[in-house]
Amino acid sequence: MSGVVNRSMSLLALGINHKTASVSVRERVAFSPDKLADALRQAHGFAQLKEIAILSTCNRTELYCSTELPGTRAVLEWLGEYHGLELSELEACAYTHWDESAAKHMMRVASGLDSLVLGEPQILGQLKSAYSVSQEQGFVGAELGRLFQQTFSVAKKVRTDTAIGENPVSVAYAAVNLAQHIFSDLKDSRALLIGAGETIELVAQHLVNAGVSQITVANRTISRALNVAQAFNGKAIMLGDIPDALVDADIIISSTASQLPILGKGAVEKALKKRKHRPIFMVDIAVPRDIESQVAELDDVYLYTVDDLREVIEENQRSRESAAIEAEAIIDVGAHDFMRQLRSLDAVDTVTRLRGSYESLRDQEVEVALKQLKKGTDPEEVLTQMARRLTNKVLHHPTIQLRKASAEGQSDIVNAAQTLFQLSDSDEN
Repeated sequence: MSGVVNRSMSLLALGINHKTASVSVRERVAFSPDKLADALRQAHGFAQLKEIAILSTCNRTELYCSTELPGTRAVLEWLGEYHGLELSELEACAYTHWDESAAKHMMRVASGLDSLVLGEPQILGQLKSAYSVSQEQGFVGAELGRLFQQTFSVAKKVRTDTAIGENPVSVAYAAVNLAQHIFSDLKDSRALLIGAGETIELVAQHLVNAGVSQITVANRTISRALNVAQAFNGKAIMLGDIPDALVDADIIISSTASQLPILGKGAVEKALKKRKHRPIFMVDIAVPRDIESQVAELDDVYLYTVDDLREVIEENQRSRESAAIEAEAIIDVGAHDFMRQLRSLDAVDTVTRLRGSYESLRDQEVEVALKQLKKGTDPEEVLTQMARRLTNKVLHHPTIQLRKASAEGQSDIVNAAQTLFQLSDSDEN
């Protein structure tokens, strides 16, 4: 455990994610948004946490806490009780980070370095939402508040100074990203999606995010096509209706399990004539291919296969991995700086008490000096005596402790005093 500071409170990040727990466990440990506020209140009371925020996504559930607890058992017991899981089941898949390690983990999460898809940007928004909910409920205080703000700052720097999130690393996203290179503005583009599986759903989501508002889903089973289309305010058709739909389609992305091509050169050629040669962007994600290879021979058709996308994805993945190394360095500095700031706050109370103590001595001596002046005592003598008394009182206790430390061989205390009071060998008489 690195970076642990000598404070009454410690920072703790505890959770499970896609690396440590199966989907079935992650589902059971997830917090629904409508119950998050109540969960925060329960955790705060049950586990005696000073501060707490909860991040819950499909790939992770994490608790960020400021706590006086020496370990994690109370937090895990509450988590298990809340979700109806055995403590042993949670212990088998939970991870914990303390203090600087906790800060670094949060920054890695916010920057997308701990995500299933390296560098994905959604997690930062989810973390900001978790912070906002906890703040509204009054469970974010000085320590956790500073950690979140530093985390957001570091994540922004990672996004700005590295290429961690610039390039697509999924087939669905890569397909849509290519479409954006063909069409300067996707808002006026119409999309025809062939198939209704998970990949097509992801493609539809990315298209909507990119501004496409008119989506048609073609599938062998109309009910399945309807399910996907309705989720994106689209239209559902049968595979047999594709030739008619081609005329209005600017973007065609296909991903089915068909063993034979669904879209041939002839049908596309007819559609192009009716379109007056307005270009069509096509991506064939299927293996075997859904679109005949000869379609690529047609003018005004931009046809890409899954192999083309894989080359893009692999290159982009390598680019992100290189960027991740740069990001890790930024995070290391960010976590270290945060702990330095936190440690500096530990001195505030000591400095306040020290200043108060010496100001009290000063006031006492000034009062004595003023009384002597009123009696007519020589001002020079009054000042001299006041300075001598103040010096003796200020140095009395430190002198005793330094002699004691020196006698007991505690050279670190003596060295610290030399640093604090800017002493050196040249200052000695």
